[in-house]
Amino acid sequence: MLRLLFLFCSFQIFLTVKSGAHSLWALSTLIIGDTPFPEFITVGMLDDIQVFYYDSNVNNLREQQSKHTECITQEAANLVFGDLYRRVKNIALFSKHQLNLTGGIHVQQELSGCELLDDGIPGPLLSRGAFNGADNVEWQFSLQQKTLQSEGVWSTVWNHIETNTHELLCANVYGPICIKALKNCLHIKKNEVMRKVKPRVRLLQKTLPDSGVAKVTCLATDFYPRHINLTLLRDGQPVSDHQITGGELLPNGDETYQMRKSLELSAEELQHHHYTCTAEHLSLDNKLDIGLEREWDPGTTTILSSVTAVALLVCVVGATIIIWWRRRRTGQSSQASQSSTYLSTPSADLD
Repeated sequence: MLRLLFLFCSFQIFLTVKSGAHSLWALSTLIIGDTPFPEFITVGMLDDIQVFYYDSNVNNLREQQSKHTECITQEAANLVFGDLYRRVKNIALFSKHQLNLTGGIHVQQELSGCELLDDGIPGPLLSRGAFNGADNVEWQFSLQQKTLQSEGVWSTVWNHIETNTHELLCANVYGPICIKALKNCLHIKKNEVMRKVKPRVRLLQKTLPDSGVAKVTCLATDFYPRHINLTLLRDGQPVSDHQITGGELLPNGDETYQMRKSLELSAEELQHHHYTCTAEHLSLDNKLDIGLEREWDPGTTTILSSVTAVALLVCVVGATIIIWWRRRRTGQSSQASQSSTYLSTPSADLD
């Protein structure tokens, strides 16, 4: 189940729209077999924010917003999710039959939804499904051209009538409902999805103890929204992708994101080339260029100033104590010397 959930997360990242655009996804899971979970569950995501929940036990939509606003009406939700429930179940049963499976627990997952591009034009309807972790259906419908493209095991059993029916549903039902719900959600959640948090970007270098190879890492963290372009450069030119490791977008625990890209180098390469990192993000007015000799961080200046002040204070206090101790010691030595001279001088009365 954990592997399937990770696959589901990878679907979301795989279909994430580009910078400036917004998307509404229905993440659905259907379970065949005896489990304590509902047979069918759908979670609605506006970009990366959950906005509604639907399952076959409740058979009712629950939205994550105020009582007086809604992304999608209950009537439209029952129509869309009821049809989605039947379709996903049919695909699951077909896949189970094709693989000659009998008992046990089997899972069909599907990610489907729509997007608004950064110019406000509706993008295509998209859907991708997997049975027990293996892809079995994928289709895309163009709202402008009214054309359907599909592939996968399930798509091969569609006949001409089923294809035409699905095209009509996408053009007249799924498409309009999804785009309208996306616009409503954007209006309701605009303060959340439109917020911008600047990334903290650093270019780090360390030596791997086992091999002695140098590793240069460009790290960007604590940014929102998730879309970011992070590039490692050698002498001003982008390093080839096949030389780079990392690059996955990862969530932080505070609803921000992080990404890192690394490059392993020999000591000679590091010495004879200049490495930098660039970051482009919606929160930044200009492209950010970072070198190994410095790091950019909105909080770095404050932190460094505090550390410097503390270090200076420690030095001053330490120097004061040392000077006081030396003077005290010098005074004690002088006093002892005078006492010794006085005791060793013959008295006039003894003469």
